[in-house]
Amino acid sequence: EKQLVQSGGGLVQAGGSLTLSCVASGFRFDDYAIGWIRQAPEKAREGIACFKSSNPNTYYKDSVKGRFTISSDNSRNTVYLHMNTLKPDDTAVYYCNARNWAGNYWGQGTQVTVSS
Repeated sequence: EKQLVQSGGGLVQAGGSLTLSCVASGFRFDDYAIGWIRQAPEKAREGIACFKSSNPNTYYKDSVKGRFTISSDNSRNTVYLHMNTLKPDDTAVYYCNARNWAGNYWGQGTQVTVSS
């Protein structure tokens, strides 16, 4: 079965850091575009970061640029979202996503809460 399993997240004070993990099983990340999407309460989902291993350029939404970083560990088939200098506005459920012509997979979502 092809799936993404997330971990990490939790409660952190403003200015703090968290790292989210997303492990793929049943397929290789290398073949997919990987994105991190979040949804804050009563707001639409927004894509905040996206990359593909074959493309050296990584997209970051302006609101997280310079604070969030995507990294990957191909040996573990895992993608990470490193979040620094967190703000209360970053409070949301965070999802990882892997998509290409063959499929579109979502993690189960992870709550990140940033207190002021």
